[in-house]
Amino acid sequence: MVISVQTPDSAEAAHAALQAGAVPLGGGTHLMTRLNDRAGGDLRLVSLRRAGLSGIGVDGATVTLGAATTLADLEDDARLSYLSGCVRSIASPPVRNLATVAGNLFVPQPYGDLAAALLALDAELDVLGAGGARREPLEQVVTGGLRADDLVTAVRFTAPAQSAFRFYKAARRRLNSGSIVTVAARITVEDGLVGDVRLVLGGLARRLVRATGAERVLLGAPLNAETVARAAEADAIEPVDDAYASAWYRARVYPVHLRRALLGA
Repeated sequence: MVISVQTPDSAEAAHAALQAGAVPLGGGTHLMTRLNDRAGGDLRLVSLRRAGLSGIGVDGATVTLGAATTLADLEDDARLSYLSGCVRSIASPPVRNLATVAGNLFVPQPYGDLAAALLALDAELDVLGAGGARREPLEQVVTGGLRADDLVTAVRFTAPAQSAFRFYKAARRRLNSGSIVTVAARITVEDGLVGDVRLVLGGLARRLVRATGAERVLLGAPLNAETVARAAEADAIEPVDDAYASAWYRARVYPVHLRRALLGA
């Protein structure tokens, strides 16, 4: 049961509340549904809405997203048009008006589509912890997590070159649906060959998958149907069953959706 909600006016005050045992509250689109569905002990929340953690900064190719920036803010920013397809695939407009950038990083699969995109863009997190401010690669956080009293204050990444970012999500319906397969990729092609690639899969497994095997197959090869088919077989992925799709179905359709993401066909 929620017994208190604090609304600090700075990141430092929010972090102090976490150190005292409070739980961070961004938009609440995931946390509050969990609280409504499950009985539990007393819980103190700390809202990040007034902690100065919202905003979008673009300095040359460097993009900084405040942790409490809403998905609707991303959707409306023309400078981030390469992310618009990803953001619009998440939930519905009323949810995107509340859901935050940092919140999407920590929701379980088959959700967290923005997290997949940011991982493909090799994002880093600004984190306020017991030892002060530090920077953590998102990939490390996805695999190892954070301390309970760590506070993510911002997400940073380098904007992709034009047409270098690809995102594709297969779901049961267009809005308000978890992913069956999500593919996010930063990929460049030079002289007909893949010159750089970073590929992330969502929806398939219990956490986001960095498809390093597929990256090795793609790197230096022509970007065609034959190469993509071989790439789809290069990683040992353990698909999961849930209300959206069976593990068998996910494994069956993953190669199709990888091809659609990378080749558009």
